[in-house]
Amino acid sequence: MELILVLDNIRSTYNVGAILRTAEGFGTKKIILSGYTPRVHDQKLLPHLREKLDHEIGKTALGAENMLDIYASDDIISDLKNLKKQGYQIIGLENNIQNVPIYQLNDPKLKTKLSDKIVLILGEEVHGIKNSLYDIIDFFVEIPMQGQKESFNVSVATGIAIYGIMNL
Repeated sequence: MELILVLDNIRSTYNVGAILRTAEGFGTKKIILSGYTPRVHDQKLLPHLREKLDHEIGKTALGAENMLDIYASDDIISDLKNLKKQGYQIIGLENNIQNVPIYQLNDPKLKTKLSDKIVLILGEEVHGIKNSLYDIIDFFVEIPMQGQKESFNVSVATGIAIYGIMNL
């Protein structure tokens, strides 16, 4: 399975780093950073700001930021449309949404829905995936929750989702 992760509007450098480390561990093909997600090795930033972000992301990425193919998108909708043309299926990791196709990660039907080329979109820590991306998403997956909390931290949820998708 080829997996590309999109980190759209992830606020925390520590979450970004943790996701990069997890993605590398699972053999993710590519990472796309979009929206206001902090960029690693961002040549557009002044050197002192780039160094600060690289240091913060590196605290949790532990070198994974240097092992991955990371791309900073200026137009995520166009990039997703191009990936769709290349045969990628676009999946959003979300919870508590209405009126869209959503499968629980442990749903046996999910296995028949998945292709071998997947883009998994991760949204902002509190508000999730922005509505402007909904039209391009083929379907959503959610992690079934057992406790009282409604969601996991985005970096934890990423690890659960990648593992679940790869092991269906």
